[in-house]
Amino acid sequence: MANLTRYDPLDDFFRGFFVRPVEMGNMPEAPSVKIDVKEQDKAFVVHAEMPGIKKEDIHVNIDGPTVSISAERKQEKEVKEGERVLRTERYFGKISRSFQLGQDIDEGQASAKFNDGVLELTLPKKAATQSKRLTID
Repeated sequence: MANLTRYDPLDDFFRGFFVRPVEMGNMPEAPSVKIDVKEQDKAFVVHAEMPGIKKEDIHVNIDGPTVSISAERKQEKEVKEGERVLRTERYFGKISRSFQLGQDIDEGQASAKFNDGVLELTLPKKAATQSKRLTID
């Protein structure tokens, strides 16, 4: 004999109601900087996608093994006469990304190139220092 279960359509309606994300229109999200990190013998090579950003607006900070990339995309307020904006989905504002590498970076030898919306960082590894063992007297 089959088990009978009671079906209440309101249970399905409210199940997970407070858990599901609610979409409020088609608001664009703040984009994140997408990166590829490759390790070579003496350096790390990072490629970061930054479309629509000018190289003057990109800032890279290195602190030991931590690399921070930030940029700002500015909105042009150019509206021609007789023209009105119906919808804009492009993001304008600040974006940033920080990540940690497995070894300290030699900031003095680091280099950066920006071409076709891709930032390429060459981050040489610092020479590993030998740890010193203390003798106890």
